[in-house]
Amino acid sequence: MGKMQLEYSVRGAELSDLHKIMVLYKTVAARSGGIARHADEVTEAYVQNFIERCHETGIILTIEDPSNPEALIAEVHTCSPGIRVFSHLFSDLTIAVHPDYQDKGIGSLLFQTLLQEIELKHPEILRIELITKESNQKAIKLYQKFGFRPEGRLEKRISGKTGELEADIPMAWIRQEREPPF
Repeated sequence: MGKMQLEYSVRGAELSDLHKIMVLYKTVAARSGGIARHADEVTEAYVQNFIERCHETGIILTIEDPSNPEALIAEVHTCSPGIRVFSHLFSDLTIAVHPDYQDKGIGSLLFQTLLQEIELKHPEILRIELITKESNQKAIKLYQKFGFRPEGRLEKRISGKTGELEADIPMAWIRQEREPPF
């Protein structure tokens, strides 16, 4: 695992990454179904919106392809819902890892970096929320590895590629209270 961090580096995403993120999301949507959108729903407006929202009230991180800096192999973002009663949480967490780079620790590296950023730079954030489809067991295991816990089931919420309906699983990470250092 130590070699992984030398090989892949995480950086903040910029608006100039918009088209690289679009390519990544379209590839993930078309090949692995790892995000809820279909490839044709990954529009410039959609990507620009979440980049701008995350710059204002959240975090957005990417990993470039070490062999081609013009391409991104992964991205994660989360942000505030923008309502004062939810000012202690980030929601809409989305992660996309290029299908050719899955199962190589990339998602773990992104999550580890995301949680470190929140711990260090966002002490006001006590909770992070995401929703994943029940059949995406690989993602559920990754989220649980980083302390996310299922908080229920939203029955027949998501329509799969063949039209069958399945449950969405809301999950949350809650900041652990720390003992005072004395």
